[in-house]
Amino acid sequence: MTASRNHDSANPVLSPFHIAIQVRDIPEARDFYGVYMGLPEGRSDETWVDFNMYGHQFVVHLNASLGRDGSVGNIKNPVDGQGVPVPHCGVVLPFPEWHQLAQKMRDAKQEFIIEPYVRFEGEPGEQGTMFFCDPSGNALEFKAFKDVESELFAK
Repeated sequence: MTASRNHDSANPVLSPFHIAIQVRDIPEARDFYGVYMGLPEGRSDETWVDFNMYGHQFVVHLNASLGRDGSVGNIKNPVDGQGVPVPHCGVVLPFPEWHQLAQKMRDAKQEFIIEPYVRFEGEPGEQGTMFFCDPSGNALEFKAFKDVESELFAK
């Protein structure tokens, strides 16, 4: 579950999230998101592409000023003994899909910023997590919880 349309509802309705990021090269982004990650492509133009990221609208926009070998900047903040890149975005998946994505990225020889592992083990909010960057340096995190409804915002 992500954000709901009615926070008071006993049965929240999934509201797809929209995010737009900058990339240095559209064909390179198509390869990474479409081929390696397997995300279906939606509308596009010469300078942008919509992808369906697990039901969410994920859009890449060309920033030619990054240059062919350029990279989007980020910082790292300590979380659970790891350097978590900021900014980052991603999706919370069921554990089977999370494991499938981790294997897909390993098979594609994707370098992880933070290898897939379970953090906060035995604590509220226990979660599978992994971080990696796209070719433009955009940090992505994919998480998994055993029970998303009760654990996503657990304290």
